[in-house]
Amino acid sequence: QVQLVESGGGLVQAGGSLRLSCAASERTFRSYAMGWFRKAPGKEREFVADFSWSGGRPSFGGSVKGRFTISGDNAQNTVYLQMNSLKPEDTAVYYCVAAVVRGGGYTLWGQGTQVTVSS
Repeated sequence: QVQLVESGGGLVQAGGSLRLSCAASERTFRSYAMGWFRKAPGKEREFVADFSWSGGRPSFGGSVKGRFTISGDNAQNTVYLQMNSLKPEDTAVYYCVAAVVRGGGYTLWGQGTQVTVSS
């Protein structure tokens, strides 16, 4: 079964940057869209960003708009999340997601990678 594997999390000071990567475990894997969600302790899961492989503008959650960017490499089945101007409130486990059925929502989730932003 295909897995999404995240990497790039860690500890960073406020104002710093991190780049998360997410790769599918099988090269033949294809999805309609990929993105990121996050979950902080005591808070609900939050949409971060996503995009469609067919084109169009990516979408961002309100709390990260203007600070985060998302990009992908279709040939490598990899999606990236560039996080700049990080704030302590960005601290969370970040999950990579993929939509494998058109209009079916994000049904494939990675294990998550921890991002901790110190003040």
